[in-house]
Parts: sequence; C-alpha cells; structure tokens
Amino acid sequence: MKYLAKYISEFNKATVLIIGDIIADHYIWGKVERISPEAPVPIVDVQRESFMLGGAGNVANNIHSLEGKVRICGVVGDDDMGRWITGNLRSIGINTDGIIVEEGRPTSKKTRVIAHNQHVVRFDHESRGEISLQTQDLMLDYIRTHINDIKVVVLSDYAKGVVTRSLVKNVLQLALEYNMCIVVDPKLKHFDYYTGATVITPNTTEASAASGITITDKESLYKAGNILLSQANAEAVLITRSEHGMSLFEKKGDITHIPAVARDVYDVTGAGDTVVSTLALAIAAGASLKDAARLANYAGGIVVGIVGTATVHQDNLITAITDSVETQAHIG
Repeated sequence: MKYLAKYISEFNKATVLIIGDIIADHYIWGKVERISPEAPVPIVDVQRESFMLGGAGNVANNIHSLEGKVRICGVVGDDDMGRWITGNLRSIGINTDGIIVEEGRPTSKKTRVIAHNQHVVRFDHESRGEISLQTQDLMLDYIRTHINDIKVVVLSDYAKGVVTRSLVKNVLQLALEYNMCIVVDPKLKHFDYYTGATVITPNTTEASAASGITITDKESLYKAGNILLSQANAEAVLITRSEHGMSLFEKKGDITHIPAVARDVYDVTGAGDTVVSTLALAIAAGASLKDAARLANYAGGIVVGIVGTATVHQDNLITAITDSVETQAHIG
C-alpha cells in the first residue's frame, strides 16, 4: 500500500468545493464523581470548554490540514457562533466568501458533554428549516463563479436545511456540464436528492434503511450495496462499516472490501467528515475510487482514536500507511 503515498504528494494541487451544513462543535469537558440527588443523572464537574469546526466546516478543515485547496459554501446566522466559524476558518487560511449569513437563522451548534473520555449527553441549538430561495441563489452564484477551479464537490448533508432538493438539482446539473465529481455524505431522508451523484458514502445504518435490506452478513451487504447503486444511479457507493471497515460497490461491477485499520476506538465524532474529505481529495489528486477509499479508510482509522472532532495531516496518513504495511509484513 506504500504506493498510495504518491497521491498524498499531489494533494496540494487538488481543489475541492464543500457545500453543506456548517456546524460549531462545542465541547464541555469534565469529570463525574457523584450522582445528582435530584434525579438519577451524573453531576459533571466542568473543567474546560472548547469549540471546533463541525459538519461541512470540519470537512473543509480536514482538506486544509491535508494540504489540499478548499472552498466552502454554506450558511451561518448573524450571531456569535457564525462569526466564530468564519473567523476561525479565515485564521487557518480558508476563504469564507462562499458562506452566506442568513438573517433570523441561528448558526447550528452541537454541544457535547464529555467526562472521563465518555460522551455523557449532547444538546443542539439549530434550525432545521430549509434556507431561503434567496440564500440558495447566492450560493449558486458563488459556485458558478468558481466552478472552473473545482475538480470535486462534496455535499456534506447534516439535514440542517442547507442541502435542499433544488440546490442539489442545480449542483448536479453543473457537475454534469463541467465534468465534476460529486461525493455525498448523505442523510437518510434526503437519499432521493442525490440521484446522479458520483459517489455516495452511507454508513451501515443508513445503507440498511435506504435499501430496505438490514445488513447483517455478506449476502445482505451485497444486496443493499447493489440496490443503492441502482437507485442512486451513481458511479459508486461506499458503505462505511465501523469496525468492519468499508465496502466499495462500483457501477462497473467491482466490489472491494477494505478492512478496518483502527486499533483503538475512542470517539467516532467527525469520522465521517474525515472519510469523505480524504476520499474527495484523493479523487481530485488523481486516485481511482478504490485507492481513494483505501486512503479514506486510513484517515478514518486515525481520527476514531482521538476524543473530540479531529483532523488528519499528511504525515499522520503516511505513518498510518507505513505502520499498516509493516504490521502486515510482520504477520505474514
């Protein structure tokens, strides 16, 4: 697998556009030493708080940390969280001209309480209603302005109202006109939006629900994968299967199983963002779907070993590949 490193060296020449739900990930870190006398719930002694880019923002951050070129197009509110997100993106060198401020709409924020590296509870501040037609038009104007620079588009759908049917229809039409690859990180209730996308990346639960086949073994996995491939009219469906790795179903008939590489799993938060960002960037750098999926698998294996939303760097990815090759050689 060492040959995969040649694509990593091309990341800095590849440009990916992220379209989707931009989220602020808020973490409250603490410890639990007692149960509340008022109700059978833990009392968290708060020690610190932190904020990280989530959703489409995390996808963009992952591409940036892998030294790819990235543009981001999404929506925030006219509030402190929206200003924090745009300020944070600018501070790391990501252009925010494609982020639209929609009046009266709050910026999506997920707050997670973590105690002793365990996820205790999550609460969300958000609006899941669709963005306005005016906002969609502004997003499409931005996309059209920069479309000649783009090789791959990621639709990062968290069902917060940004990825609408009409927006996706227009983006897919532009992709067809300009021969761009569309990679989708899907939400179950929007599966019919993505017909004609290049690659769709559901997890096992999403793939089971969307196909109507409960995935429990190889036979059901094959059925579900092929149904989704046909329904979506996609070039490929990549089903992420947690500790079982990934399975890539391609329109040409190939089915490729990629074993998991994570040694310790502490937190799956943001792992899907890392997978889709690495997959998209690798495709933009010239990798085949199979090799892009292999690189994405390595990247996902890195971030699940870190508590909280995390990103991957080129040296992390190269080390993970090297360690895996050496481990396989030792076992062999």
